[in-house]
Amino acid sequence: MQSPDTPYVNIAAYKFITFDDTAEKRAEFLDICQKNNLRGTVLLTPEGINMFLAGLRHEIDAYLAWLRADARFADIVVKESFSAKQPFTRMLVKLKAEIITMKHPLIKPEEGRAPSVEPQDLKRWLDQGHDDNGKPVVMVDTRNGFEVDVGTFENTVDYRIAKFTEFPQVIKDHKADFDGKTVVTFCTGGIRCEKAAIHMQNIGYDSVYQLEGGILRYFEEVGGAHYKGDCFVFDYRTALSPDLKESQTAQCFACRAVVTPREQLSPDYVPGKSCPYCAPKQRAAAEATAAQA
Repeated sequence: MQSPDTPYVNIAAYKFITFDDTAEKRAEFLDICQKNNLRGTVLLTPEGINMFLAGLRHEIDAYLAWLRADARFADIVVKESFSAKQPFTRMLVKLKAEIITMKHPLIKPEEGRAPSVEPQDLKRWLDQGHDDNGKPVVMVDTRNGFEVDVGTFENTVDYRIAKFTEFPQVIKDHKADFDGKTVVTFCTGGIRCEKAAIHMQNIGYDSVYQLEGGILRYFEEVGGAHYKGDCFVFDYRTALSPDLKESQTAQCFACRAVVTPREQLSPDYVPGKSCPYCAPKQRAAAEATAAQA
């Protein structure tokens, strides 16, 4: 719930829809965002829209009213969280080929989604240890390894991928591991797991679901049940706790590693300059340079 101490509304939203006038619309999106003092990123692609924006309540509401006036986005679902300060430093509207790069152009969520499971139903499945048909439930994280390290569901399958384009092959290679089980794919806000679930259906998985709205909606409706840690987000907050508040996790701006509160106690952690992951490499490089002098 928003309070006077957290005046900024942070929204995350996407929709897969044919959007063939992205170039023409880019200037309009940038103009409306700037007029309402918003910051963040909007991605415009032929397969739809993806956005992470922040502003004051009336500014966000004005933008959403403008967006929903376009029939293509009238029913777009928005996830909200709140912060004490603006989490973004600038406003960007980008044109891209895909909302999330998978390099599988035949996967088109607009033409039909894989089955989804609502957060409350997933919690019930995890509580009882099986889905409504009695099948064991297996959670599959579609995010990159460094995101998973910040937090994920208990007993989740994590293939330590470095980028989403690796997921299609790795999940194909491990298909036999899921025989007789129900697979639930998930990600931060729902985009990656939406494509992932369709791909899995296409290659023969017979019981696969996507978590509707991703981790953020699960947090919003269920909290942290069956989840360990926080959820990585791509802004200055770095991660959100299950109550959708900024956690104490940080990200190193030198090497982009995620730094836990305990790791931040290390003398190697200097905000903006180094952390326990990159400081040894920095020292080694400095020593090598000195030796060559």
